This record gives sequence, C-alpha cells and structure tokens, in this order.
Amino acid sequence: MALTLLRHTTPDVAPGTCYGRTDLHLAASFEDEVQQVLALVPHPSAILTSPLTRCRLLAERIASHVQVELRYAEHWIEMDFGAWEGIRWDAIPRLELDAWAADFHGFNGHGGESVAQLAARVETGLASAPAGALIVTHSGCIRAAMALRELGDGWETETPFGGMVAV
Repeated sequence: MALTLLRHTTPDVAPGTCYGRTDLHLAASFEDEVQQVLALVPHPSAILTSPLTRCRLLAERIASHVQVELRYAEHWIEMDFGAWEGIRWDAIPRLELDAWAADFHGFNGHGGESVAQLAARVETGLASAPAGALIVTHSGCIRAAMALRELGDGWETETPFGGMVAV
C-alpha cells in the first residue's frame, strides 16, 4: 500500500523568503485550507508528521477527524538552510546560489543541511513508515521522496500547499 505525502498549508511568511527548519505560524487561511484537505484526505493506517508547527497543526486536525493516532517524526522535517533561513532568496549572494547549483546534492555552504543529507533522512523515513500512512511534511521532503522513488518530476516536483502525492 502506498504512502501519501501531504504538504502543509500556507505559512505566514513573506513570498520569496527562504525557510526550511524555521518554525513558522500559519496564514489566516488555515481554517479554510484545513476544510479543503479534510474533504480529500484518504483514511490512513497511521499519520506521521514533521514536528514543525505548519505541519503539526494540520496533522493534529486530520488525526482528530479520522480518529487515527498521530506520531511526530523528525525524518519529515524540512531541510535546514542554515544561514539562509529567513532571508529573501534574491538577497542570497549569487556566488552561493551558483555553488549550490554546481553541487546540488553535496553543497552545504550555508551551514545547514545538504540535499544529500535531506535525501538520506527521507529515505529512512520512507523505509520506516507503515504501509498506508499519511505523512504531513514539507516540499523539500516530498521532492526527495519523489526523486528517491523515481516518480513524477523527482527533485522538480511541485506540490501546492495542502497538496498530496502518493509514493
């Protein structure tokens, strides 16, 4: 049975901001977005979630709605962008972004986590998730899972806020 990965709802952050492990609050649209997600979410065997607020609050609402136990899982937390956290993407020095593009998987010059480290964490999360689980997570983790499973557009996979993919 496949796993369902669900991206959190819209965070309260300025567009164009680099955020990963930053624990953001949710946008004012949260209640409306939750209702949309609840109308579409499958009945999972288990629910796992990133412990960050933007995932945790959504996962708690889903768990209550479907009456399934919720487990917090560090494997599903977003990538750590180190010194880039909270900075507008267009304010990150071009040389640093170029260095990341030149070594997409290995670069961690921002002092955070490399894409390879994220992928290894997500691979462990995929292997340990029970069949049929719903995993409330982040775009980076979804991209990693899609790449690891060779699905969709891999690292280029775009998942909207509140969107789901099966892996």
